[in-house]
Amino acid sequence: MQHFTLFTEKDIQHLLKKRKGESKFGELVQLIPNLTNIYDDIVNLDVDYVIFGIKEDIGVYANHGNTGAHKAFEATLKVLLNIQDNSFTNAKRILILGHLDYSKACEALTTLDSEKKKNINKARTFVETIDKDVTHVVSSIVKAGKIPIIIGGGHNNAYGNIKGSALACNTKINVVNFDAHSDFRAEEGRHSGNGFSYAFAEGFLKNYFIFGLHENYTSDNIFKGLKKIKYLNYNTYDAMEIRNETDFKAELKTALDHVSEKCFGIEIDCDAIENIPSSAMTPSGFSVKQARQFVHYLGKDKNAMYLHICEAAPTSKTETKVGKLITYLITDFIRAHGN
Repeated sequence: MQHFTLFTEKDIQHLLKKRKGESKFGELVQLIPNLTNIYDDIVNLDVDYVIFGIKEDIGVYANHGNTGAHKAFEATLKVLLNIQDNSFTNAKRILILGHLDYSKACEALTTLDSEKKKNINKARTFVETIDKDVTHVVSSIVKAGKIPIIIGGGHNNAYGNIKGSALACNTKINVVNFDAHSDFRAEEGRHSGNGFSYAFAEGFLKNYFIFGLHENYTSDNIFKGLKKIKYLNYNTYDAMEIRNETDFKAELKTALDHVSEKCFGIEIDCDAIENIPSSAMTPSGFSVKQARQFVHYLGKDKNAMYLHICEAAPTSKTETKVGKLITYLITDFIRAHGN
């Protein structure tokens, strides 16, 4: 596969920090020795979860956002591989597959002047290539009976997650999205702001719940559009956390009820978490604790079929913070889903 890079034992040894008397996650996590066909390579492996990364922020650039999301997977691995392996983390049940890498395209596209429409159009066309790759990888993992955990990139990759899952299951799937934005914008060429609208229009997404919309950053047209379609539902951060009109725990149940009748994906946009470096970082958002509670609550449902954590944009100064956050969310999901 052209853009896929396999994660190897050499990669682990480069990142692993061993300590006498301890077993680190990276010492026991599963790998595959070579990549031929993802489905064939993993279908008989005794693992439950398959982690892979997406190193791109072309979809963010194509949406006029701040780039940096291509760095999230590497930041996560540096932390994840060095947490403790114990009965709570159970690294043997997890395969780290590798990552989709678009470094050359990112360098070529995201340095162009985003004020020029032709440059944005180039980026949006390339996002379609990323869509195909993500769809293929997710579909292969789901067909093999494993649960994908997708890290990094822009929220444009929700489209590939949804399409890949739907194709593998031969049915529409549901999704709950922890996000400050709907990402249900016009089908104007692919970017990070319309992955869900494209998936819905093309018949891969059925029920969609947006958890924690920010009223300041959602247009009146979007609100009107969401209210017109019975398969779509949402709540707002402002109603929950500022005006106390609704309760966080009660809203968790409302969201789960909307999607849990069939297989559903869990999407986490780091834009929704307060002061986390991301493509649209917010000073007012959910706490890390609330994000973890969200993943735990939704992840423990038997129909939860994938986890996607996106839009985090770490710098050299914040990569440990971002890596720890994403690692917590990964392990919260695995603990919840495994019980």
